[in-house]
Amino acid sequence: MSGWLEVAIRSFTILIGLFFVIRLLGKKQLSEMSFFEYIIGITIGAIAGHLSIDTGIPISYGVASIAIWIFVPFLLNYISLKSKVVRDFSEGTETVFIKDGKIMEDNLKQEHYSADNLLSQLRKKNVFNVADVEFAVLETNGDLSVLLKKEKQPLTSKDLHIPAGIEKEPQTVIMDGHILDESLKNRGLNREWLKTELEKIGVTIENVYLGQVDVTGQLTVDLFDDKITVPEPIEKPLLMATVKKCQADLELFALETENNEAKQMYTQHAHQLDKLLQKIKPILQ
Repeated sequence: MSGWLEVAIRSFTILIGLFFVIRLLGKKQLSEMSFFEYIIGITIGAIAGHLSIDTGIPISYGVASIAIWIFVPFLLNYISLKSKVVRDFSEGTETVFIKDGKIMEDNLKQEHYSADNLLSQLRKKNVFNVADVEFAVLETNGDLSVLLKKEKQPLTSKDLHIPAGIEKEPQTVIMDGHILDESLKNRGLNREWLKTELEKIGVTIENVYLGQVDVTGQLTVDLFDDKITVPEPIEKPLLMATVKKCQADLELFALETENNEAKQMYTQHAHQLDKLLQKIKPILQ
């Protein structure tokens, strides 16, 4: 067998083997890997590279070496899932950098962190003033988790006692000019509805690069041709305006009528519409 053909076969075989190994080990991102796992990955890559090119190394030797480098950490990960002691030993533990608004200088030194390193990590979290931080901890993967002081945290609808609308992921119903029927079905819609909505904005399915439907049934699209401007969806503002007009009309009727029974009815219905408006505002805005 010629040398180049042997290298090609060895490389292809090792590539396929590593592919299945990576699938077996899971979907951890690089940022989530421990230092130990990172070193193992580099070592396995180096072994695989040498094994692919150096035809003087029997492929069985390389496979045995890779198997050991994979089996040991795989076994260690399995044991770590069952034992916190082993997990702390293999992955390390979190280190508190700021507690109750006070920087823990000894912990910074322990992790070889300078004040500049800490400030840099805080800026990545959009925190530019250390005095705003209540608690900060260095995770085992090297990421810094930050908790701001209560008065520095952004307001939420719960803080303002405002009812929040239902938040669900949008369904992609068109991709690369093709309709995704399963996504339409998940929203309780069909192709006829989609065709009608596209006709409203004057585009065809073939011209749509990406189309999504939110939880309220509103369709938004992105076209292949970036020079074409798609009209903004008007269903939500139109529905809000219609309800407000109905409420205003009922209040006007209540003022104009001299019949006490009708006045009470109009006022009651106007009040009910006002309560409805408060509930649907988070959804329609």
